[in-house]
Order: sequence, then structure tokens, then C-alpha cells
Amino acid sequence: MGLSTLGIFHTIIGIAAIVAAVVSYIKYGKINLAELSGKTYLYSTIITSLTALGISKHGGFNPGHIFSIFILILVVVAYFLHAKKWGNNHSRYVENFLLSFSFFLSWVPTINETFTRVPLAKPLAKGPTDPIIAQTLLVLLVLFIAGSIFQFLKQKKMNKVLNQ
Repeated sequence: MGLSTLGIFHTIIGIAAIVAAVVSYIKYGKINLAELSGKTYLYSTIITSLTALGISKHGGFNPGHIFSIFILILVVVAYFLHAKKWGNNHSRYVENFLLSFSFFLSWVPTINETFTRVPLAKPLAKGPTDPIIAQTLLVLLVLFIAGSIFQFLKQKKMNKVLNQ
């Protein structure tokens, strides 16, 4: 199944969001909205979420659209926490979690769509219930949990140092 023009744009922007998040995680240990990579993740994710609402493989509103709306809400709330609550404080815990959770949730449709389309001749998965999709998402869930714990401990240390 080919991609529409909107689908191609959506995919390119979605890849930009993933790359930006990975760069931010490598540089800062989190999606850092104060830096270019974090801002790129934020804006690319907003665009990706909004463009997803215009895409439907099976016609009509579907669970993928709900995911998009939920991810959009997560990043917007994280942005407002970042913009309104400066400094290292308790809001950073929530901001870090929301951004990481949005990143994890972005992988659900990404893995599903990629594995059911690539390679073109014989995709890795037959459908969304294929075990390889569930196994891959389980690995990503474990990484999300470990990363969230790491971010919590790092933020706790930063808060303690700055509150002395």
C-alpha cells in the first residue's frame, strides 16, 4: 500500500521528531525543551500528531487518531510546564515523564506501520497482532521504564544540588 502526499510528509516529520528526541536523549539524558533538539522534537511531534488525523488506512476515525490526540496533549502539557515553571523543580519530573511517554507512545504506530510495510516484498509482520510487533514494543517499554527511572534520579540530584 503506497503513501499519500500527506502520508509522506507525516512520515518525514515523524522521522525528524524521532531523530531529534534521540539526539536530545544522548546529549542531555532527556528531551530538553530548552535546546534545539528538544524544540525540534516538540514541534515535529505536534505536526506529526496533527497530520496523523488526516490519514486513515481503513477509513474514518480509528485508534491511531486517538493515539495522535493523546500524544499531542502530552507534549502540549509538557511544553506549558516547561514554559511556566522555570528552574529545576518538581514540574521537571512531570515534564520529563510526559515527553518520554509521548516518545514511547510514538513508537507504537511507528513500529506497527514500519513492520507491516517493510521490506516491500515481504513485510516483517503480517498485521498489528504479529508477535514481532508485540516483542519489539515490549523491549521499548522496558527501555522507557529504565529511562524514566534514570531521568527521575538525575532530576532528583539536580533539584537537591540547586536547592541547597
